[in-house]
Amino acid sequence: MSRPNFAIIIPARYASTRFPAKPLAPLIGATGIAKPLIQRSWECASRVPGSAGVWVATDDERIAEVVTDFGGQVVMTSESCENGTIRCAEAAAKLGDVAEVFVNLQGDAPLSPEFIVTDLVDALVADPEALMATPAVRCSRGVYEHLVADQAAGRVGGTTVVIGRSGRAIYFSKRVLPYLPAKAAEANEPPVHLHLGLYAYRRSALELYAAAQPCELEELEGLEQLRFLDMGLPVRVVPINRLDWDSIELNNPSDTPVIEAILKERGIA
Repeated sequence: MSRPNFAIIIPARYASTRFPAKPLAPLIGATGIAKPLIQRSWECASRVPGSAGVWVATDDERIAEVVTDFGGQVVMTSESCENGTIRCAEAAAKLGDVAEVFVNLQGDAPLSPEFIVTDLVDALVADPEALMATPAVRCSRGVYEHLVADQAAGRVGGTTVVIGRSGRAIYFSKRVLPYLPAKAAEANEPPVHLHLGLYAYRRSALELYAAAQPCELEELEGLEQLRFLDMGLPVRVVPINRLDWDSIELNNPSDTPVIEAILKERGIA
């Protein structure tokens, strides 16, 4: 089967308890030039081949102005969107029939490899029952230590996913899961999968999600994707080979120098 048309949506909000104004936070690249996080995420999405377009979905005029200034496209969404998936659902409804599949590329994941987007869309073609697909990568030593250090300090450094033998998600958590005995924890590649902040949804998945009420686990963990599991909807996890770099999200101000170092190492301007 051929790959369906897909569009990329980057949900962005100004308010954040842990990192206010995060989309506008500057990140210095290989040339020493600082660009706001939302621009780096846009540039990451724009490198994906074959998309029907890239839009930033936001309710904030400050973000919209910055995106427009660097030449991006904006879809204004309501202030009542409680998470990125709801914002994507509203944006998809406004955009109409531009695509069959909508990819949510998180605005705080500028190190996401471009090939993952097309892998997610292809996963939905290969698994017709799956309404949503999302990627995970087995942790490198560096990423695992980063997650554990953040957890010990009371910070959220990333989200982990537990995957069943069917390739479907069993659970997502902001804790480092599963529990590892000492020998496994000391391995070069600990058996922990870092969830990368991308989702590919069929339009029907967004409609079902938006029509449902938030579930308790979703509210406790602060993870929107748990609503799909709570509704019994199959979520395909696409395994990604360990990357040549640590795909760390900008979750806390302390992540800034780590991400900037990787941008410089990879020669990203």
